[in-house]
Amino acid sequence: MSARLPRVRLANVLAPRDREFFDLFEEAGGNILRAAGLLEELLNEYPERNELAREILICEQAGDRITHDIIQRLNQTFVTPIDREDIYELASALDDVVDFTEEVADYLGLYKIEAPMAQAQDLARVLHACARQIAEAMPRLRGFRDISHYTVELNRLENDGDRIVREAIASLFDNGIDPMVVSGWRRPSTRASTWPTSSKASSSRTRRRVGPNPWAARSSS
Repeated sequence: MSARLPRVRLANVLAPRDREFFDLFEEAGGNILRAAGLLEELLNEYPERNELAREILICEQAGDRITHDIIQRLNQTFVTPIDREDIYELASALDDVVDFTEEVADYLGLYKIEAPMAQAQDLARVLHACARQIAEAMPRLRGFRDISHYTVELNRLENDGDRIVREAIASLFDNGIDPMVVSGWRRPSTRASTWPTSSKASSSRTRRRVGPNPWAARSSS
């Protein structure tokens, strides 16, 4: 007598694995917030707290793991809650924020920075504010709720960040600063300038599919 195979409901096969993707996006948002907070603390208390760079590296590694988990689930899921391309792009954008954060922390040691610039500390505060907006926006994905408030605030913070970066670069050439100091800060300043832009890109990719009527937006794509 042949063994009877368990019956599989077609709805269970095709059902979107919503919770897994949304859980991972929220985890990524929390990881970004932690990394940004650590960097702000590092720059405010540098070099006394330079061991915080190690904790930021752990956040970067956690970000890589989250991104890998999202992509793995994407490859294993037939029906996704939002378009596959949007999931991939959002996961990559969120990972970029943590990558850039870790790079700046790493550059402080590599370039033997003795003391942080005031503009670097200001920019770290902007990054932390951006990270807070991202972390608060991610849970709204689960219910496809509007996040335009967060994208507007991130746009404002991006403008603040651009202004601070311009001031930082200009200050490097004021008052006859040692060229070695200019060279040492040039790379961290350039990389730091991508923080607010990357944060804004993350929320912009999210907002493309989240709004008052996300299902209409999806059906039209």
